[in-house]
Amino acid sequence: MINNRSLLIVGGLAAAAWLASNSLFVVDETERAVKLRFGEVVEENISPGLHFKVPITQTVRKFDTRVLTLDTDPSRYLTLEQKAVIVDSFVMWQVVNPTRYYEATSGDEMMAIRLIQPRVDESLRNEFGRLDLQQIIAERRDDLMTGPTQELDQLLRDELGVAILDVRVKRIDLPDDVSAAVYDRMRSEREREAREWRAQGQEEAERIRANADRRRQVLLAQATERAETLRGEGDAEAAEIFSEAYGKDQEFYRFWRSLNAYRDSFSEGQDMLVLDPSSEFFRYLKSPERHDQEQPDQG
Repeated sequence: MINNRSLLIVGGLAAAAWLASNSLFVVDETERAVKLRFGEVVEENISPGLHFKVPITQTVRKFDTRVLTLDTDPSRYLTLEQKAVIVDSFVMWQVVNPTRYYEATSGDEMMAIRLIQPRVDESLRNEFGRLDLQQIIAERRDDLMTGPTQELDQLLRDELGVAILDVRVKRIDLPDDVSAAVYDRMRSEREREAREWRAQGQEEAERIRANADRRRQVLLAQATERAETLRGEGDAEAAEIFSEAYGKDQEFYRFWRSLNAYRDSFSEGQDMLVLDPSSEFFRYLKSPERHDQEQPDQG
């Protein structure tokens, strides 16, 4: 009796453990789940925590809702002017509708990638096809991918239950046959812009130079006028001073002028003058006695 009772207790505990393990399930914080009954969804978007299900008849599928990255292979697209570009991009996506995701992919991530990739390729092909090469080079990559990101997000939320958070271009390359033509065109454009800037700079330089020359002439004329005025005033003042000084002793002034005349006349050793000895020029070279005798009577 004791052994049978022990077996019953053990069996009961085992049945309870099995029932608990098959009735309770935990959804992690990074997951969402759906509850199925014979493959049909009976409860959608189960949030994180401890939950209950009916054993045997009900099953649970869990899906990772973290942001996932799809790194696509480089693809060749044609621009508006039918020039080829090679684009390397990646996509950031996330499961937002577990029920729709399960119905479209059976919860298989690889199947989801196989469905997402052609949609991304088509959207990028359309986007690059409406732009010319100059626009693709000039525009910022973030702005370039805004349209495809919004379009894919709306489409794939309905089709697969996933959100397209971002489509990013890692690199845009040109085929070898296009690169040379593009670089030549870019070089020509830059050379044209450089010529325009140089012409504008030359024109501005000529304008500044002409203005500086005009101002220089005005300043020189004003300075010359001022200098001539000051020189005239100085000469007039000097003449007045000399006249006043020489007027105080006219005999000394005549003597001083004669000395200057002698110095200027006999400065060179080979100078020769033919003059009458009694000339007034030699007045102050005569002896003082004779000079005094020649003085007119002042009385």
